[in-house]
Amino acid sequence: MLSIKNLHKQFGDLVVLDGIDLNVETGKVVVVIGPSGSGKTTLLRCLNVLETPNKGELQINNKVLDFSKKVTKKNIQAFRKQTGMVFQTYNLFPHKTAIENVMEGPVIVQNIPKQEARNKARQLLEKVGLGDKIDYYPYQLSGGQQQRVGIARALAMEPEVMLFDEPTSALDPELIGEVLQVMKELAEEGMTMVVVTHEMGFARDVADEVIFMEGGHIIERGHPADMFSRPSNSRTKEFLNLLSE
Repeated sequence: MLSIKNLHKQFGDLVVLDGIDLNVETGKVVVVIGPSGSGKTTLLRCLNVLETPNKGELQINNKVLDFSKKVTKKNIQAFRKQTGMVFQTYNLFPHKTAIENVMEGPVIVQNIPKQEARNKARQLLEKVGLGDKIDYYPYQLSGGQQQRVGIARALAMEPEVMLFDEPTSALDPELIGEVLQVMKELAEEGMTMVVVTHEMGFARDVADEVIFMEGGHIIERGHPADMFSRPSNSRTKEFLNLLSE
């Protein structure tokens, strides 16, 4: 499904990703953990080609981007259509209602008729528990509700892979659970997901594989039960111990 081979990314002299290899099978949830500056967010942004890798290969199904060769804008757009991205901040259009935010991509990018897109957007907002908020503007919604609109907006493009970049980091503690619950339901429905998060409870309960990154490398990977109870790498153990204090 999703294949990452020898992925490199640097900004000037700063190496942020240094040869990442990863495969994510269809319907699986991979959670990426690690300290700030380890390359987690850059990895996600490369998967969505918001950042262009310096070297390596990305593949989702039959769409391949080989960054050792010239990659065209058309190829990037075709690849990006297979991913849905949910950011730390909500990035909603403030002048559009919840349903208009969710409709935007299908109408503008996919040329779906407005009424069809509206019906689909309504279904997705109901799916994330916001069927009664479709005509609310972002300022009328809580942070958790705005993030759920963001999830519905990403789902509206019918992606093959959902990418979550610390989607609860900007939320008040009491609002985190409602977003994680939507993500858990997506996982149960078989959505392929790559999630960067500090929510270790979510990682334990939902992930099929947990990856620990530091310094642009994957230091350790494994099943949540193994990673959290008996990590083999001392740096992984140190990181998890700090989080549990």
